Amino acid sequence: MDAAAHYLEEARRQFRGHKRMGENAMAQLRDEDFFVTLDPESNSVAVLVKHLAGNMRSRFTDFLTSDGEKPDRFRDREFEITPSTTRADVMKWWDDGWAIVLSTIESLKPEDVMRTVTVRSEPHTVLQAINRQIAHYAQHTGQIVFLAKHLRSSEWKTLSIPRGKSEDYKTAPTKPYKPQA
Repeated sequence: MDAAAHYLEEARRQFRGHKRMGENAMAQLRDEDFFVTLDPESNSVAVLVKHLAGNMRSRFTDFLTSDGEKPDRFRDREFEITPSTTRADVMKWWDDGWAIVLSTIESLKPEDVMRTVTVRSEPHTVLQAINRQIAHYAQHTGQIVFLAKHLRSSEWKTLSIPRGKSEDYKTAPTKPYKPQA
């Protein structure tokens, strides 16, 4: 496999991993937890998801042919949640955003990796644009996991190797770790 094909496969793996981690964290939340902020400057899980979905739609719609900052995106509104917003709304934003990302990433070919795309009128290679988004989505997925873990506290079910179990995992490294059910 050439480097560009390998890169695209790894990018797909990372995007799917961020999606799965966010979903596993949000699955542990109560409906009301989606809207909790830790302080006035913090974002709730709902706000983080709305922002991610707006970014995903903007960046990955017509990825190869239009600027990644679409003229109909109003980023500041992504940080506003109305009292009528529900968990179902939040999960629809999540699913719709990821559908665009994954469909676009799946459609890319190795010869696309060094093509030029624009993001906010700045040229990027496809590789740079994808890396930019992987980092952005990892940051916000980490915030979602942090909030979910904080809010669920002792009821939290780990998404990785549990505390105190690293040595157990080292004795069976070929067995992939599965989060607690």
